[in-house]
Amino acid sequence: MARKLVITSGKGGVGKTTICANLGSRLAHTKNKVCVLDVDIGLNNLDVVMGIEQNIVYDIIDCIEGRCRLKQALIQDKNEPYLYILPSTQSLHSSKITKNQIKSVVDELSSIFDYILIDCPAGIDLGFHRAVFSASEAIVVTTPHISAIKDASKVVDILSTYELFSYKLVINRARGDLMAGNEMLSVTDISNLFDIELIGVIPEDDNISLALNKGEAINPASLAGKAFVQLADNIRYNTNKIYNYQKDYRGILGYIKRKIKRNI
Repeated sequence: MARKLVITSGKGGVGKTTICANLGSRLAHTKNKVCVLDVDIGLNNLDVVMGIEQNIVYDIIDCIEGRCRLKQALIQDKNEPYLYILPSTQSLHSSKITKNQIKSVVDELSSIFDYILIDCPAGIDLGFHRAVFSASEAIVVTTPHISAIKDASKVVDILSTYELFSYKLVINRARGDLMAGNEMLSVTDISNLFDIELIGVIPEDDNISLALNKGEAINPASLAGKAFVQLADNIRYNTNKIYNYQKDYRGILGYIKRKIKRNI
């Protein structure tokens, strides 16, 4: 049976979909069968991020309403043969879909895959509860910004009311230069605000935007790519080793790099 992880945050724009896609790619690269599932019905973005929007024939609503078999709607990733995407739809109002219908799809996928990553809608409304109801584990995503941290904290409180096996924290868009210079909340400061385990820090990296524009996963040799590799390892092996995203900004040379970066 698959591990079913919902990627959530409470606030939009913190990078849930990007993390879902890249984490799925790294897990699949180790020959685990992975399905990434978009349940943001009506406002789907996962297909665009993964570059498969032109390949969609059937979507999750077609599966729920019986117009196709589940395997017919799955789209294989163009670069990772063990990675599949189940797209959402823009054509149906989300209130027509129930949490039990989503859970039925996820449970059927569970017999096929090793990991199911559920891309959760922003907010804490119906779409959020549909996604969490279908999961057994949760990854809460925040950025180092106060508004994102506050919303993520609210999500953690709600997750505690569900019977999840675990819920853990990922900090996205960490600026190593600003954190090293004490100009941004540090990872330790942010982590201390949550009573859950930190399992990943993804640094701000222009390579993410470049990859998104191509509909591809980020290069694993890049700064953020290395952090995604470590995040995937933490999930696979139940560890919490954090990639050292500040190492280039420590010491005298690091100070110079911070100053140069601020003036570019």
